[in-house]
Amino acid sequence: MKVLLAGFNLDKEVIDDLKRHSPPRDDVTPETLSASYARISRDARPVDELRAAARAEVERARRSNQSIIFRMGHHSVAEHAVFNFDVIGVSRLAIEEIERFRLGSYTEKSQRYITLGDDFVIPEEVREAGLEALFTGTVRAQNALYHKLYARLKPYIFNKFKDAAENPKNHSVLDGWAKEDARYVVSLATCGQLGMTLNARNLELLIRRFASKRRAELREFNSLIRSLAKEAAPSIILFTEAGAFDAKALGDVKDAFARSGAVTPRPKSRRAGKDLDIALVDWTRDADDKVLAALGHATSGESYDTCRARVGRMTGGRKKSVFMAALGRMEFYDFPPREFEYADLTFELVVSASCFAQLKRHRMATLTSQSYDPGLGVKVPPSVREIGARSEFMEIIERTDETYDALKNATGPAADYVLTNAHRRRVLLKVNARELYHISRLREDATAQWDIRDIATRMSSLAKRVMPLTCLLLGGKDLYPEIYRRVFGRPPGMTPPFVLT
Repeated sequence: MKVLLAGFNLDKEVIDDLKRHSPPRDDVTPETLSASYARISRDARPVDELRAAARAEVERARRSNQSIIFRMGHHSVAEHAVFNFDVIGVSRLAIEEIERFRLGSYTEKSQRYITLGDDFVIPEEVREAGLEALFTGTVRAQNALYHKLYARLKPYIFNKFKDAAENPKNHSVLDGWAKEDARYVVSLATCGQLGMTLNARNLELLIRRFASKRRAELREFNSLIRSLAKEAAPSIILFTEAGAFDAKALGDVKDAFARSGAVTPRPKSRRAGKDLDIALVDWTRDADDKVLAALGHATSGESYDTCRARVGRMTGGRKKSVFMAALGRMEFYDFPPREFEYADLTFELVVSASCFAQLKRHRMATLTSQSYDPGLGVKVPPSVREIGARSEFMEIIERTDETYDALKNATGPAADYVLTNAHRRRVLLKVNARELYHISRLREDATAQWDIRDIATRMSSLAKRVMPLTCLLLGGKDLYPEIYRRVFGRPPGMTPPFVLT
């Protein structure tokens, strides 16, 4: 066996410095990796020799990339080239669009841990409509209340949790709680920044889709990132022009749906939740049996139909014993076997922008959303009520909604910039049971932000009603030992006795 480190990410400034102090060369590009790996299927030479050949003949490597991607359709070779971008001075609204690309990696400035200043994006659409004064006046009023709320919330939270506050190590956490609640009043125009990592294939997809965006900020972002990518790797960033599918498909759907007439009301029996802001609208029927059959299929050598038939003859106790065998050795950092992915749940949620900012991070889920809608109301942090600041908070919300109405008529989608982190949108979230375990462990934990913790806890509760065995160990990581003990009668980490009943 031979394993070689073919390359790794370097800071661009380090690369530039190395190039300055070396003879002129044109092989400092990720394209050579894509080209050499593309040859593996048809060239018997060792991979390290293929890489050396690609570095020696960069132009030939580029022509090879274009031929393989364009003529042969093997676009996956572009995935071997990886890019890192600093994205600075973009709005929170734009970040939501950027982070929709699920195969990227993102780390963004947190409004929970960093005290916000007063910097925000003024949309080009607002300037052109002559409404800059209205927009900036509203956003500055929001920011002023943010600083006022933070100043009041910080001592309140330190006093409320005075036992924790006695330990200086907890101060940053408590301070963060004050910031994260105060931020509910700031706008989606607030400036943020992020580090973004994408392979070339997904970068090309981002560029092509953003070429169809209506918002000026997204078009500017797209122009900048396209220029940088094309300069670094022209042979693997090919299909970047706006296409009719990205530009018009959803509009066609909207028109067709409107022409179809009245929508048949969804039967109430499909809604497992009673609250207006969360409902389980669809799920895999007989999920426990299907997951059991999948587990049997993976381990017995029998056909799936045979496994389903065997599960159908099992008693409830025997079914549970198989699930306990599947889950018995799990620690809080483990996740169920992949067979749990055969059970799906679809939730309809109405969430705040603050909650959505965290929910969107779960990119292995399927998440689609409507636009933010002031008609859905806002989420007021409990702490804001507790310090007696609800009326001030709602005064700013009412002013924001009035500004939004004025902007909506003049700028269309750009009106969303003035909405706050408290404003809400309706989303549809589909997860398999295995991904729900991940969400539950992270977002039901005591350290999780309260808004998404509430949503995650209620999602788990609804899931347990329809697939109780599959969801045996759902819960936050802080409570995992107790959850495990309730199911198994012992703490995790011990050799599990699997007894059929």
